[in-house]
Amino acid sequence: MKKASTRIALGLALTATLTYCNQPEQEKEQETSAAQESHSGHNMQASEGSRIIGMQAEADTLKGSLKAEAHGMIGDAHLTIAYHSPAVRGRVIWGGLVAYDQVWVTGAHTATSLMTDKDITIGGKALPAGKYALFTIPGEQEWTIIINKNWEQHLADDYKEAEDVLRFTVKPELAPTKQERLRYEIISGEEGAGSIQITWDMLRVTLPVTQR
Repeated sequence: MKKASTRIALGLALTATLTYCNQPEQEKEQETSAAQESHSGHNMQASEGSRIIGMQAEADTLKGSLKAEAHGMIGDAHLTIAYHSPAVRGRVIWGGLVAYDQVWVTGAHTATSLMTDKDITIGGKALPAGKYALFTIPGEQEWTIIINKNWEQHLADDYKEAEDVLRFTVKPELAPTKQERLRYEIISGEEGAGSIQITWDMLRVTLPVTQR
């Protein structure tokens, strides 16, 4: 009888010990599972938030006029064009936002600047090394390109024709694809020749450039 009681007592103690040892593991597993679910939910929210922020950023990229620069070599001459790049944003550009037959900054906010570290020829006319403002007068059939010595000015507010270094005319052409933001490119060619291309909306203007 005494032996039976001892066995029962030992059995109860062993069961209690096993229950005590297993309980923290079960709680740990539950806590781990809950933490994983919480972490997973947090990641999902973070991912969703990033996606929404990304979509918002994409929607905002067409607002305002962004600062931009174009760099390139024409022969040994290094050219830099600094400008602000507006977007179409569904607007009528030519003959609308940009009026025909008026001096245009060919960008936004401040004068577009053209800098060359060597003498070049642009539009068949000599341009000494230096920094200049690049203005245009867009027309339906022809554009007047203006290189002006006052490169540091707001829009065309301070523009004076008397400060023009040179002028020449070019004919606009259709761009191969629609260009949402105004874009300048410096295109290198062979034997010291090349061009500056201005593209916006469905229009492109090419300025021939050679190194002198």
